[in-house]
Amino acid sequence: MTAPIDGGGTGREAVFGGATTLLVIAKEPVPGRVKTRLTPPYTPVQAATLAEAALADTLAAVAATPAARRVLVLAGRPGRWLPDGFEVIPQRGGGLDERLANAFAETDGPAVLVGMDTPQVTPAELGWAARSLDDGDAVFGPAADGGFWLLGLRRPDPRLLLGVPMSRADTGARQRARLRGLRVTTLDTLTDVDTAADAVRVAEQAPGTRFAATLAAIGQARHLAAAPTRGATR
Repeated sequence: MTAPIDGGGTGREAVFGGATTLLVIAKEPVPGRVKTRLTPPYTPVQAATLAEAALADTLAAVAATPAARRVLVLAGRPGRWLPDGFEVIPQRGGGLDERLANAFAETDGPAVLVGMDTPQVTPAELGWAARSLDDGDAVFGPAADGGFWLLGLRRPDPRLLLGVPMSRADTGARQRARLRGLRVTTLDTLTDVDTAADAVRVAEQAPGTRFAATLAAIGQARHLAAAPTRGATR
């Protein structure tokens, strides 16, 4: 996506969207509790390492985006991957729809929420999402698997999220339907990292990310482990 910016060197692009809260909803990258669809082919430790890299990339993009607040809505405890400048609050609720609604409830103005599954996201994309709430009601980022990778609301309302079935092929369509009647900006479709194929695809799209470097290092380690030892009987 190419994010429009104001020409003429006015600096307005650095001001618009600055009143927005940026929310990241995430799980602590603990082996066996995150990215379980990556195992196999990856081990639980490798899957958690990839999850940590994806989260670190996401937080770095958020940290580089103008915002009134930056909030990590976390299931678990923060670790070394958390940069300065973030508030950390616990996730509240049972289903994901409740946890998303409660995350938005922590704000009192425009808010943009992303997950930890799109390490390819850039500050330009996040900044454009935030700025779109200056004169729009919502912003929506569809995911390739039928879900969504970003949701922004100018006036957060739990009713826009509660009851939306999550982790289904029609989740994005159901959530988008809740926004009917609002002025909605739709962003480019991104791939969530859920499967090994997704991981490879995202790493190819964003080769300069920590996620891509981590995936390459894991691949190299797996290759070396599978290689025959010199002098071994063949």
